[in-house]
Amino acid sequence: MKIVIFETEQWEAAACARLAGPHALACTPEPLRPDNVARFADAEVISPFVHSNLGAAVLARMPRLRLIATRSTGYDHVDLAYCREAAITVCNVPDYGDHTVAEHAFALLLALCRHIPEATERVRRGDVRARDLRGVELTGKTLGVIGAGRIGRRVLQIARGFGMRTLASDPSPDAAARKDPDFHAVSLPELLAASDVISLHAPGGSGLRLSDPEFALMKTGALLINTARGGAVDPAALLRALSSGRLAGAGLDVIAEEQAFGDEAEIFRQDAQVDPARLRALLADHALVRLPNVLVTPHIAYNTQEAVDRIIETTLGNIEAYAAGAARNVVTAVTPASPSPGGPT
Repeated sequence: MKIVIFETEQWEAAACARLAGPHALACTPEPLRPDNVARFADAEVISPFVHSNLGAAVLARMPRLRLIATRSTGYDHVDLAYCREAAITVCNVPDYGDHTVAEHAFALLLALCRHIPEATERVRRGDVRARDLRGVELTGKTLGVIGAGRIGRRVLQIARGFGMRTLASDPSPDAAARKDPDFHAVSLPELLAASDVISLHAPGGSGLRLSDPEFALMKTGALLINTARGGAVDPAALLRALSSGRLAGAGLDVIAEEQAFGDEAEIFRQDAQVDPARLRALLADHALVRLPNVLVTPHIAYNTQEAVDRIIETTLGNIEAYAAGAARNVVTAVTPASPSPGGPT
């Protein structure tokens, strides 16, 4: 098969070399985009990360494509409806980052509660005074988790280690959540009203979208942590909640216009006509990252050595399983087409 691995670092390209024997393999640091898809139009298998454009308009220009092996758990960046119609199998990496993402959520939370970035910067300037750096304890506070999958349940476990009370909201908790004696399920409005800290872990496609009505239900002085999806939060509404004092702070590993942030021309490359709503969201993102009570990291919650090793190993296994006619970790209801014989195509 002709395989293209997008968004690769050097170590990933080296790890993927084992595919080069039976297949025609190409690795590129570029994401897949409308302006470069013509160079990869003959690919039968692609492995993107989360920054590639996997919409119908791009995928339709790859007529031989039969497998998308995304190196992520979420797959809301893939047009699944088109993939079903075109008989393209989509595989993911279902469980690489439970501990990794949960621990990063607490890194953001602790940094907010104890003013770690500001305190560190002061000391670097030679200022060792503690004025305006009084923090708050986690012990005794209530943490509400929205989305009680593997990552959400790990967050609940860590929270109990800090002596926090825990709540969870999930419209369809799995069997593991229902069996957990410490899984205290409540409705979303109840969780928003009762929680001192709200941590988002709902998957893409869940329909979660926190906006003005949801922020109005939250405790004054609550903290919001988002390591899930930028689209789960209306950035303009979050900006209003922070500026008004409704929220005391936010820790964000994802933002609404993540792909365009820092490369604003991207928003023009993706659309024939610029969407005013996307421009508004991008402007709100820029305002958010400049607020002193907001911490933003560049989508690194997944990024530990252990997790990325699991990602690449699972992805290679997904491709090899598909080539052997036994696709695994499939997220589309498609019967895989027969792969092409090995060798260049």
